[in-house]
Amino acid sequence: MKNYAIAIHGGAGTLVKGMMTPDLEAKYKSALKEALDSGYKVLEKGESAIDAVEEAVRLLEDSHLFNAGKGSVFTAQGTHEMDAAIMDGKTLNAGAVSLITGIKNPVSLARDVMEKSEHVFLAGEGAMQFADKLNYKLEDAAYFYDEFRHQQWLEIKDTDNFQLDHSVKKDSKFGTVGAVACDKNGNVAAATSTGGMTNKKWGRVGDSPMIGAGNYANNKTCAVSCTGSGEFFIRAVVAYDVAMLMEHKGMSLQEASEEVINKRIIEINGDGGLIAVDAQGNMAMPFNTEGMYRACKSSRGKEEISIYK
Repeated sequence: MKNYAIAIHGGAGTLVKGMMTPDLEAKYKSALKEALDSGYKVLEKGESAIDAVEEAVRLLEDSHLFNAGKGSVFTAQGTHEMDAAIMDGKTLNAGAVSLITGIKNPVSLARDVMEKSEHVFLAGEGAMQFADKLNYKLEDAAYFYDEFRHQQWLEIKDTDNFQLDHSVKKDSKFGTVGAVACDKNGNVAAATSTGGMTNKKWGRVGDSPMIGAGNYANNKTCAVSCTGSGEFFIRAVVAYDVAMLMEHKGMSLQEASEEVINKRIIEINGDGGLIAVDAQGNMAMPFNTEGMYRACKSSRGKEEISIYK
C-alpha cells in the first residue's frame, strides 16, 4: 500500500488579517476541516482519488463561505455563473462545465460530463441541457443568495469594474475551491470549482474549468488545483506547467510548484496559489499572496489547516 494524501484550498488572495475576526477564522477552519476529513475518509476506506476530490469539493461548494456553489458571487446581471472541472490522473479523463446556473454541486456535473458524455467540456445552455437530461434538480436563486456577496456586487454594479473575489482589500471571503488527492493505489486526481468574478460580463470564464490551466492530473507527475487571477493562470497554463517541470526537468513536486507560483506567474504579474500532490503522496501548497485557505492530510501523519503564511 502506498502513502495516500489529500489537500484542499478555498481560495488565495489578500486575506487582510485585520478583517479576520477570531469567530470568522474559526468558521473557515471548521469548514476546511470538515471537507478535508470527509475527503480523507474516502481515501482511508481504499476508495479512489477521484471520489475523494469530488467529495471534498462538494462540501466546500455547500458552504456559503467560499466562492463556489452556494457562496458564488454575483455577475453584472445579478445572477450566478459557475464553473468546475475534474480530472483523473490514471486515465487522463477529464470533465468540465462553465457558465452554469442553479446547480448545487457543479463539480458533480463536471464528473458526469467526464463519465457520461463523449466530451470533456460543456458550457452554458448546452451544459444545462445535459444536466436536465440527467435529472439534476435546479436550486432557485435564493439558495445562492448571500448578503455579503450581494453588498460586494452592489458596490460596483453598473460600472465597468469587475473583481476577483479576493482582490478587495476590505473583503474577507475569497475565490475558487479545489482538492487534489493520491489514493492507496498511487492514482492522483484534481477537482476545482468557482463562482468566478464579481460583476463579470460577457460570459467570462476563468482558469478553473480549463484543463491544464486551473486543473490537471496525471499519475506520471502530479495533480494540481489552482486559485488566483485566472487570466494569468490561463496564459501561463499553470497546472500543466507544474507537471511538465516535473516530467521534463526532473524537479520535485515542491520545486516545480514553487518555480511556477513564486517565479513564473509573478513575472507576468499574476497572483494566487495552488495545491498539488504526486503519486508518492507528497504535497505542496505554495502561494504568492498574503494567504490561502488551505488544508492537507496524509497517511504519514501530516495534517495542516492554515490561512496565512
